[in-house]
Amino acid sequence: MTGTTVPKATTGTTALTGLRNAIHRIDRSTPVERDRAVDALRALAILGVVLGHWLVTALVADGGTLRAASPLRYMPWLTPVSWAFQTLAVFFLVGGHVATKSHASARARGETYGQWLRARIGRLLRPVAAVLTLWALATGCLLVAGADFRTVHTLVKLALSPLWFLVVFAGLTAATPLLTRLNPLWPLAVVLHVDIVRFGFGGPAWLGWGNLAAGWLVPYALGAAWTRGELERPRAGWVLFGGGALATAALVLWAGYPASMVGIPGAAVSNLDPPTLAVVTFGLAQCGLALLLRGPLRRATRRPVVWAGIAFANLSAMTIFLWHQTSLMAVSAAGLLAGRLPGLHTTPGSLVWVAARVAWLPVFGCALTLCWFAFSVHERGPRRPTGRPSRVVRVHRGPGRTPPEAAPRA
Repeated sequence: MTGTTVPKATTGTTALTGLRNAIHRIDRSTPVERDRAVDALRALAILGVVLGHWLVTALVADGGTLRAASPLRYMPWLTPVSWAFQTLAVFFLVGGHVATKSHASARARGETYGQWLRARIGRLLRPVAAVLTLWALATGCLLVAGADFRTVHTLVKLALSPLWFLVVFAGLTAATPLLTRLNPLWPLAVVLHVDIVRFGFGGPAWLGWGNLAAGWLVPYALGAAWTRGELERPRAGWVLFGGGALATAALVLWAGYPASMVGIPGAAVSNLDPPTLAVVTFGLAQCGLALLLRGPLRRATRRPVVWAGIAFANLSAMTIFLWHQTSLMAVSAAGLLAGRLPGLHTTPGSLVWVAARVAWLPVFGCALTLCWFAFSVHERGPRRPTGRPSRVVRVHRGPGRTPPEAAPRA
């Protein structure tokens, strides 16, 4: 007796139908009052950071060592790439808006500050622990195997570089109750005066690190102003966009600030490490543009397929952010087995390198997908046993509420 063979076309149709149903289920389960533009802006900010790092971070193989390099150093005309993909200000804008709104909701529910903070910080710390554990083991193995110390230092520095952002973000999140009424002009004034002392009067370089908190507090405080309803009119977006763009152009053209909004290895001054007034005013322009895009994004996310992709990106935001550099380095390390490959191990000094690097982007994406399968559980939390629904699930499954597996986290 022969077995029954399922036609491939039928199998493919079934899978496509299941995917379509899942997409529409996510769309239907999202509360109508949810501002989908907030999630879309967060997803775009994450995408910008990932693509920016993948495009401007090069690991050049010199003999037995790997060193970090940037195409922006060899081809300054590519600087506008840093304007398009340095989107951290948008992330802090959304973070300030969501945290302020979340804290107000927690207070209305009777939650204490400690309960609210543990819930929000816990979402950051679980994925970070996985990254630190893996790279601690990897570093030990590389050193024991006799890898060049400079190579190990380069790899670890790149892999853990996203953590500075999380330290600042966690600090601002913890201070949210104190920042809900803060005028963004106050931290902007701090950044201005730090730069005046540092660059105008030859102050010490370490003084610039004071801008690490003050610089990113500007868009974070703008997010709080958004929650208060002060940025709803299009005029606010246009003022921030136009004023920020003009101020940035003036700082670059007449005040000597670098045009690149990301750090370049070997450069005398970096706009990002630590933040300068130029990157803060540039962030104001980005925040203004983000506010202006809210309407178009709300319309676009009404399409179920668009919303499903954004929902997935938000549910996996921390995993994507923390592991995208590791994915790049894993591909680069594996590629060394085949020799020095263009766009992967060669000096980023020509259009050939740029074309080759663009061709490598899908490979980086595949490596990041593998990291997601391996480590996203640390962001989602462990699955609960079937047949034993938790109280959280029962609460969220009320009429019109979003199931936790479908709703992006705020």
